[in-house]
Parts: sequence; C-alpha cells; structure tokens
Amino acid sequence: MNTLVYELGIGSWKPAITALLLPPVPFLLILLAGALLLWARRASGWLLTLVAVAGLWLCSCAGFGQALSAIALKPPPALQPQQIAALKRDAQSRRNVAIVVLGGGREAYAPEYGVSNLNAWSLERLRYGIWLGREIGAPVGFSGGIGWMQKEGLSEAQIAARVAAAEFGRPLRWIEEESHDTRENAGRTLPLMLRDGVTELVVVTHGWHMPRAMRAFMEAAHGRLKVTPAPMALAPRVDRPLLMWLPTAEGQAHVRHIVRECIGLLAGS
Repeated sequence: MNTLVYELGIGSWKPAITALLLPPVPFLLILLAGALLLWARRASGWLLTLVAVAGLWLCSCAGFGQALSAIALKPPPALQPQQIAALKRDAQSRRNVAIVVLGGGREAYAPEYGVSNLNAWSLERLRYGIWLGREIGAPVGFSGGIGWMQKEGLSEAQIAARVAAAEFGRPLRWIEEESHDTRENAGRTLPLMLRDGVTELVVVTHGWHMPRAMRAFMEAAHGRLKVTPAPMALAPRVDRPLLMWLPTAEGQAHVRHIVRECIGLLAGS
C-alpha cells in the first residue's frame, strides 16, 4: 500500500488519509449511518448507534489503548540495566556502537523561543537518546526531515542538532534531514552508519512506534549490522485504575497513536 501511494504521487496526502482513518472519524460515520437507519430499520439503526457510542467511549480510554497495543503491536520492553551495561562494554571494545533518534515532528516556529523547535515527541526521544549515549559512551545521530504537508523551514534533524548542543551540551555525530517517514528514516540513515563503520545501531523512538521502526531498519540493514530497539515513554500516562476505563484526553491520544501504527504496519509504511 505504501508503495502504491508513492507510485500514484500522493505521498503528501498521507497525513490527511491517516487522519480520516483514525478515531473518532470512523465511529462518527457509523453513528451517522445508524441515525439514518433509525427511520427505516430501527433495530439496525440502534445497533450501529450503540456500536458507535461504545467505540467512541473505548477509543478515549487509556486501558483500551494499552490492551490494543499489547495485542496488535507487541512493542519490545525498555532496555534493562544489564543490556545497557552490555552495550557499554561493546562500545568500549570498539565495536562501533551508535544511537539514532527518530524524529516525531517539529514546530516550524515556536513564538516563546523565537525560532523553530522540536515537538514534545521529538524532544522526549532526543532526551532519552542523549541520556543513553552518555550512559554507554556511544555517539548519537538524529533522523528527521520535514514531514508531509508541513511548512518549509529547518528540518527536524537541524533543530535537534541545535537543541542537543545548546541545551544538552552533547553535539550530534550524524544528522539525516531528508526523510519524510519511518521507511525513509531507515533507508537514509543506514548508509551514514555503514559508511562510518557502525556495527551495532541502537534505535530510539516511542514504544508504540518501535515495531514499525524496527521492521523498517531490519529490512534496510539486510544483516549488515545489528539493530537493537531502545523504546521509551513506556510508562502509563494514566495510572489510576478508575481513569483507565473512563474517557480522557490522554487515553484518546494514546489510542490514536496505537491505531495509527496499526494502519502503518498494514500499509507497509
């Protein structure tokens, strides 16, 4: 599906198409269909209405997002202390370990700073990538260009390089600033790493994004180097049991991420 989108020359439409496929749009359409059927077929109309209401409720619950992620995505766990220690030993033994942080979006202009900025997803990923690089003694790179349908300006990678150096005091070794999506992240980052002799690449991104990212990087690597997942932001954003199954803004955002990743996996993007 992803290949077909590019062949048709509608790659820039991907954000709009994805938005129409994500909750709550499908359930709103079901609700409208149910309302129309209430005039002619009351039983079918009420059934569709109840399905839509239940779907809207569940798609705003953090508990449903966690269950859906565990069933559909199966993201890998966070790196454990012993794994980090092993990566540190690898880096010290000159096995050329490197870390790549995948971009998650940018703000073309942040008025409070007066310049462009990373969005919250990208900043979270960058922070963890820099922390991990410091822990294991490995250089860090960032992959991210200008997303589909975004305004022109500085790429995510350029912004990340500025933030990493000025705010974290850790300059980036590599920046890849031409990619638009996850597959391009992998396809454009791997040549940079292989050129510099990297033999083990640690990929940093959100847990819900990691299955798709690992698929893209494993396919692009073709066994030429080892790829290790380092997912982050795995802690529940809603920690009270009662709120897990009540609609919340955090729950709705989480479910949208999960559904979006499921669509991406199915579409091969």
